[in-house]
Amino acid sequence: MSGSLSDIVKTLFGESTQTVDIIILLTVLTLLPTIVIMLTGFTRIVIVLGFIRNALGMQQTPPNQVVIGLSLFLTFFVMGPVFTEVYEDAYAPYSQGEITQTEFFGRAMVPLREFMLNQTQKSDMSFFMKLAGQDGAAESPDDIPTRALIPAFMTSEIKTAFRIGFFIYIPFIVIDMVVASTLMAMGMMMLPPAMISLPFKVMLFVMVDGWQLVIGTVVGSFG
Repeated sequence: MSGSLSDIVKTLFGESTQTVDIIILLTVLTLLPTIVIMLTGFTRIVIVLGFIRNALGMQQTPPNQVVIGLSLFLTFFVMGPVFTEVYEDAYAPYSQGEITQTEFFGRAMVPLREFMLNQTQKSDMSFFMKLAGQDGAAESPDDIPTRALIPAFMTSEIKTAFRIGFFIYIPFIVIDMVVASTLMAMGMMMLPPAMISLPFKVMLFVMVDGWQLVIGTVVGSFG
């Protein structure tokens, strides 16, 4: 059966549009976590927030539910224009019966591909293009296969998140070094430096409004 999902459903269940919509909705809900992770900026955001927690030395604060929740809402904030374009150009015409399901998926991928192309580094794109068997440079973005674009995009997201995390770690490492040197100079070598440096790191983070700075940095990195 080589037809689209809607053609297959219509063959099995008749022309019921409601049945087709339910099947499509359940399919999208099943794949939604994968779509969010692979096609949006969620990966970069959640890694950066994880770096903050580790740099502060608090492994469970904020808890995972808070980190994931904040990452999701920041992802929706960053991807807002893209989702709006998908809705206006793909979902709205499809829901009104103006385009087929195949056209719907094609139109929906256009803004997503544009977003991923803007965030993907050239070196990663070239690497995965070679792995895909296309050694030459693509003449246009349309020539880049999605199977190469998605892993290149995710690799670039991880790289960018690690770069941001590196700069996040620097001030906290300085505090740890100062506290450790002070304790050694005072002869308190048995006292764990992390126990003393933790409140100073939290105080510094609060005084400079760290959450706003980090969120502004990670959101601005998608510009």
